Parts: sequence; structure tokens; C-alpha cells
Amino acid sequence: MKRVLRFILNLGYYFIELVVFLFIVLALYLGMVIPLDLPKIDNKTVLEKTRTIEGVDKYRLDENWAVKSNEQIWEVYIEGEPFERGVAYGKLLEEPVQIQEDFFIDQIEKLVPSSTYRFFLTVMIGFFNRDITEYIPEEYLAEIYGVSFSFSDGYDNLAPKYYRILNYHAAHDIGHALDDYNMVGCTSFSVRDGMSEDSSLLVGRNFDFYMGDEFSEHKVLTFVNPNKGFKFAMYSWAGLMGAVSGMNEKGIAVTINASKSELPSKTKTPVTLVTREILQYASTIEEAIEIAKKRSLFVSETFMVSSAYDNKTVLIEKSPSTMDVYDNELEIVYCTNHYQSEKFEQDEINIGNIKNSDSKYRYDRLKELVKEDLPLNTQEVVDILRNQKGLQDANLGYGNPKAINQLIAHHSIVFKPNKLQMWVSTDPHQLGQFVCYDLAEVFKTGGHRDLNKPLIIDSLTIAEDPFLHSDAFTKFTYFKEVKKKLFDHIMIGIEYDLTADGLDKFIDANPESYVTYMLLGEYYLDLQKNELGKKYFEIALTKDIASIDEKNKINSLLDECKSRLESN
Repeated sequence: MKRVLRFILNLGYYFIELVVFLFIVLALYLGMVIPLDLPKIDNKTVLEKTRTIEGVDKYRLDENWAVKSNEQIWEVYIEGEPFERGVAYGKLLEEPVQIQEDFFIDQIEKLVPSSTYRFFLTVMIGFFNRDITEYIPEEYLAEIYGVSFSFSDGYDNLAPKYYRILNYHAAHDIGHALDDYNMVGCTSFSVRDGMSEDSSLLVGRNFDFYMGDEFSEHKVLTFVNPNKGFKFAMYSWAGLMGAVSGMNEKGIAVTINASKSELPSKTKTPVTLVTREILQYASTIEEAIEIAKKRSLFVSETFMVSSAYDNKTVLIEKSPSTMDVYDNELEIVYCTNHYQSEKFEQDEINIGNIKNSDSKYRYDRLKELVKEDLPLNTQEVVDILRNQKGLQDANLGYGNPKAINQLIAHHSIVFKPNKLQMWVSTDPHQLGQFVCYDLAEVFKTGGHRDLNKPLIIDSLTIAEDPFLHSDAFTKFTYFKEVKKKLFDHIMIGIEYDLTADGLDKFIDANPESYVTYMLLGEYYLDLQKNELGKKYFEIALTKDIASIDEKNKINSLLDECKSRLESN
């Protein structure tokens, strides 16, 4: 019971996977309590079709195809009616879709072994997701239904396939809301005209969404040629039919940045599906704004929309109750995880977010970096997205949420909307190569692609970060391994014996990070070694801590150590 209480109390402070996995649990087990109507599909003959194999990790189904590139990115092209698109996507990506779910379920069983606790969470999610299908367009319900046929039969005892995948889309938002947005730190920016080296609109973004390294192993770049709307591309993970980063054939590029929100009472439209709708149906900023207006969210989100037609970038800032558009009419737009528009200037939640989180610090650091290199080209945008230092190049340690590059990004991406070019990062995080795709060329070829010919433009590839081959990266890799073991010990009771040599090596791997010492403090506190716990919490407080909330967390744990020592 004591460990369960500590687990619950720490949800707001620790790694993203906890909250997201927990609420995926909720989504899964709700299927046994609240049934949902299936979409009405008149013609399901596409289910009888099978993919053909054209090589290793190369598949085709009618005009749809999937290829795993040399850069380990799944490139997928789907077209046609919604249900047909979904079925094709699922059949082409059956293995990565099922592997992704296996990863979810394994973590769920590890993090929430108690069936009683899972049932309690089920009741909670029933309250949130009771009307979810009312807020999702029928087109996307049909597409998600189509994908669901390729999910594993092995988890049907938990919930039907359609219900599972539908709620995976909502789990992203629920995790944000319940974790109070301490779990993400996305950073994005845009330059144009005199601030861009070739004067064209240039957009960069880090999607700092981390659920463990395994989660990022099956990145998917999906090219969609729908029967209605515009052709578009989106970069995410297997099974997600919503979008977190993407661009359409009209030069509309969209990314999302979470912000702090009031606690929701029920689910509405998942953020990723609103992003998807903008990509599919907007050709101008005005049209993107109209789409955002008509959808209700249950979390707070910024949609960064860049338009080739309008030759600018705006921020659509939307909360469950309010929406505003930040359009500074300037040649540079910065976006982290707080709002900037007039309606939110006096909003207490937004003010508190700016004061207590790392968002404003990253915003200031972003401005500092951008102004150092103006005018920017794609290489310089990538260099900024990879930067690990703090203000005035302060050493924050590795993985500090104050840094633009926190070494947790699911992906990083650069858009040139006027040229329909997009550069996507390759593993790990944003350290690998950034490879370029020309959307005009991809959609010109469409379903007739030669699957043996690469899509990327080799001459525009941006080289991997030199950090990837440094001793520091080797040490950081070791740091992450031990950090996970310490975390598992602290939060879910998996025994781990940190030897004296292991302790020294762990500290040496990331000596300037407050997280190093905070974790050690928690580890020794859990082992009742209160003097050691006190020592490491005090060291953590001398480092550059990400936010006031984190500092308060450490002080609270330090007080617990002191109280125990005094009582002895």
C-alpha cells in the first residue's frame, strides 16, 4: 500500500510513460464496461484482400504500399474511401501495429499488476470517454475501424479491437490532462522573409513525447491520398491515424504543442484528429482556424499552422473553454508550452504555467539561439533543435527539460511549405540523419511507386549529430539504462542493487543533471538510508532544476528524509 501511495503521489513528477500507460489501461478495460456502436460500413470486401510481398519489408495492396526505408522509417501510402484506407494501412503495417500494442500491454501489466486497481481506473475512464464517438468525424471512425481489423487477437479479452485503437487516440490527451502537462516539453519555431536564408517559410519542431525507446522504434511516415480533401503526409507511430506533425499538398504544415489545462470532466475530440482534419481540409490559415473552431477539446493545445499561401505562421491556442489566434505579423514565431495570445494573457492557469514550468525558459533559450544564427537555413534549424545547453550556453546536464533538446524526442521535423519539402529525423531522437521528402514528387507517383527506389532526396540529407559518436553519448546511454532500473525500483518495487562502483559510474555519466541526484535520493529514501537520501537531495538542489514544481518536489522529499532522521 505504501508503494502504491508513493506511485500515485509521484505521477505528476516522473516520466511520461507512467501516466500515458495508466490511461491506456483505462481505455482498454473500459471496453468491458461501456460498449460502443460500430461504424456502418456498406461494403467490406476490402477485408478479403491480402497484401503482396515485393521484398524484405516491402508490401503492396492494390494502389497502397508500405516500405521500410534504409533509414528504418516505415513509408506508407494509402488512398481511397476511409474504411478502405484504414484496412489497407492495417494490413500493410500489421507487424509494427501489433508490436506497438504488445509494447503497450507489456508495460501496462508491469506498471499496474493489480486487477482491482485496473478496475478502479476503468470506472474513472468510463466517465471521461462516455461519449467519445460523438466528437470524432464519421470519416475517421470508419478509418480507425478499418485499421482495427489488423490488431492482435491476443488482447480481445481486454476489449474489442475497434474500441482499443479508438481509445489509444484519446489516451494521448488523457495522459496530458491528468499529468498536468509536466510530461512534455515540445518546442517549435518558424522564420520567413529576411529571417530565412532563401526567404522562404521555414519551420522546425521537436516532438518531445517519450514512452521509452521501444516506443520510437517503429516510426511511420504516412502519405494519404483521401477521396475527399487534400493529399498530406504525417509522421508518427504505427496505429495512430491522427497527426502530431504533418504537411499537405497546399503547403499547410501543422504541429502541436501541449499547454497546461484545467482538469477535464469528459473526453471531446482527440487533439491528433483535429490536427489531421486541418491537414486534410485546410489550404489557408483561415480555413485551419475555422476547423479548429468547430471542434471541442478537453485539453489545452497550441496548433502551430504554417501556410505557403499566406506565407506566415500563426498559433491557434485552444483550451476546453476558449480559443484565440496568436498572429504577431513578424518574421519569427516561437512556440513552447504556454500561450501568447491576448485572451490568455490574464488566464490564471497560463500565468501559473509560465511561472512554474520550464516552458518560458525554453522559449527564452529558443529566441537566444534563433537570433544568433539569422538568417536561418535548414542545417541551422536542425542545429537549434539539437541544442542541449541552457541560456547563455549553461551546462544543464543531459536530458534537462529546460533544454531545447531533452534527448527524449519521438521525432524532430523541418518543413519548407513553399517547396513542399519536409525533413524528418531518424533514430535516436533528433540525433540521427534528417532525411528529406518532396511531397509533390511522392504524390505525383502515388500508388505507382517502384518500391525498390528510395523516396528521399539524398543530396538534401542533413548529417547526424556528432554527439552521437562521443564518449558523452555512450555515458548518457548508460545513464538511461540505470535511470530506468532506479525508476522501476522506486515506483514499482523491482529490486535493484546499486553497487558503489555503479553509483560512481552513474554520477559520472551525467554529473550536472539534477535528475541524477534526485533519483539517487529517492532510491536511498526507499531503502530507508535517509542520510544518503538527504545528501543527494541536497546536491540536486544545487543544480539547474527544470521548474519550480520540480524544486518543490525535491524539497518535499528532503523534508521527509530530515523528518525520519530526527525521529530516529
